[in-house]
Amino acid sequence: MAPATSSSSASAPSDQVSRRASILARHLQNTRNSNQLPSLESSICLQYSPAEISNKSDFETRDLRRLMDGHNLEDRDWLFGLMLQSNFFCPRSRGGKVFVSADYNQTMEQQREMTMKRIGYLLSLGVFEGWLTKRDPESELRKLAFLECVGSYDHSLAIKIGVHFFLWGGAIQFFGTKRHHDKWLKDTENYLVKGCFAMSELGHGSNVRGIETITTYDPKTQEFVINTPCESAQKYWIGGAANHATHTIVFSQLYINGCNQGVHAFIAQIRDADGTICPNIRIADCGHKIGLNGVDNGRIWFDNVRIPRENLLNSVADVSPDGQYLSAIKDPDQRFAAFLAPLTSGRITIAANSIYVSKISLAIAIRYALTRRAFSLSPNGPEVLLLDYPSHQRRLLPLLAKTCAMSCGINWLKSIYVKRTPEAIKMIHVFSSAFKATFTWHNMRTLQECREACGGQGLKTENRVGHLKGEFDVQSTFEGDNNVLMQQVSKILLAEYMAAQKKKQPFKGLGLEHMNGPCPVLPGQLTRSDLRSSQFQTAILCLRERDLLNRFAAEVSLYQAQGESKEYAVILSYQLAEDLARAFTDRAIYKIFLEAEMTSSGPLKNVLGLLRSMYVVTILEEDASFLRYGYLSPDNAVVVRKEVVKLCSELRPHVLSVVNSFGIPDALLSPIAFDWVDANSWSSI
Repeated sequence: MAPATSSSSASAPSDQVSRRASILARHLQNTRNSNQLPSLESSICLQYSPAEISNKSDFETRDLRRLMDGHNLEDRDWLFGLMLQSNFFCPRSRGGKVFVSADYNQTMEQQREMTMKRIGYLLSLGVFEGWLTKRDPESELRKLAFLECVGSYDHSLAIKIGVHFFLWGGAIQFFGTKRHHDKWLKDTENYLVKGCFAMSELGHGSNVRGIETITTYDPKTQEFVINTPCESAQKYWIGGAANHATHTIVFSQLYINGCNQGVHAFIAQIRDADGTICPNIRIADCGHKIGLNGVDNGRIWFDNVRIPRENLLNSVADVSPDGQYLSAIKDPDQRFAAFLAPLTSGRITIAANSIYVSKISLAIAIRYALTRRAFSLSPNGPEVLLLDYPSHQRRLLPLLAKTCAMSCGINWLKSIYVKRTPEAIKMIHVFSSAFKATFTWHNMRTLQECREACGGQGLKTENRVGHLKGEFDVQSTFEGDNNVLMQQVSKILLAEYMAAQKKKQPFKGLGLEHMNGPCPVLPGQLTRSDLRSSQFQTAILCLRERDLLNRFAAEVSLYQAQGESKEYAVILSYQLAEDLARAFTDRAIYKIFLEAEMTSSGPLKNVLGLLRSMYVVTILEEDASFLRYGYLSPDNAVVVRKEVVKLCSELRPHVLSVVNSFGIPDALLSPIAFDWVDANSWSSI
């Protein structure tokens, strides 16, 4: 049977022939008149138009930069200038501008040597002066600012410098006493000694308490003897160990008269000044990595390595010449906690560096989206800028708001850290753990979204964003696995909760004072006014944290009532622990961002208000706990989602000014952030 056809689709053969003949006639007529058509001219081609032409700032970008950078703006610009004027930083001209970035086409060995040459250049110009020999808050903030600047150029350079100064040098500062400070700090600052930090082992990373390296004491010679008793005890991922370090801090179990006194820190020489590996030391290279190939990560084995008794870093504990163990801290747990102090500074610098890199990727992706067009809304209409698509705004602007909020958060934590007191140690540990985990996760998500938002250009190494993903992926696991750090945060919050309940006293510290008041009450039906109200935003973030802390404590108690140990009960409650740690961190960042907003005025205050509201509604939309535990109804969740879109449209006119406020030199961005047509022209090859 023949297929049926509708009358509307059927037509006589003669009609089809007539129609085709008419089309052909028109085509031939156009061909004969082609000399009357306008010729193809360059004006038809896409032309780059700088984003600044159509995006004017209505606030002083320098005022916002003061909030974003927080401190040492002039010092940062000075260091940026030093990097831009040296051939060690590989300047290249593209699209009429000069850019600097490390040459990642070099071999691993070449990248490592270039890292050391850059350090030598910065050393010769006095960049590291006072990094270890000055301890006042102003000097420490300057050091932190400089590390952020070099990290914005090359992660390997920042890590190599950070290991030397913050881990090796920091361990001597924190764990050592005057004899160590006098002997080691000045030479470390001048790179006469090159240090590394041997904590991680093949078999133990986050679980430092379980490391297997063993140190014993020989009272006859008054020496410590360090041993790697098994392959899993080899020191692993030790930055600087493979090629350049002359000395290391060794973390080891200390045995005195057969009794294990726990983890302690020792100074051991691993190379002579000429680079020769010392006797009874074995070193191997960790090899090529997905990023950070300018850092010489190595593995170390110790075979009965003898060091002087004075090389024990003894601010926490000491061993007398005749072999008696001495410590004012009798509790082994408290002693162990004291030995983790250098990791606090490491986590702070990682968190700060991750936000700097998020700023770079957003500046590149947003500037590109303000000049790159795709598709038109009508047959002959102009193509639309990428950032004028609501979907593109939705991809980038919530990340921009989060980055601004987190930037204020890390500046607050740095200000606390440089003025630290013994009473602030726990607070710094909690916030550095929470911020390090949250900010590095945010950075990786931001890099991925910016890479995709740049399309194929995001794959080019010279455009930075794609390559930075590999360079910064490691941040999620070094200086503490992010998931483990967040569980530590929740455990400390649980301890605060239990102590307050047991003593029947109000909460004090860590921002938990809101737990002392009545439980916040939220509107039943949310409006735009509610969502943008700081009162509502504070209430819902505090309600979530309060409820999750109560739920976490109740679940742990329930498991304990069923016979589980407290430690295992916490492990079983890991889902609530993760939700709680996020709630704590989000609320803390929000509070800091709100306080920063309150210090501003005029148009800048209005923009900060938009960014703050975007930060909150993005959290409300993205975190399932708001629906899971009933803080938002499904109907209110719909209102929240619509508000994200509305805030995107309102932030759109300000985004260029915001990214320009990051204070990042043009040379540290990439060609697609500027004239990407000229940068890819034939003449630029």
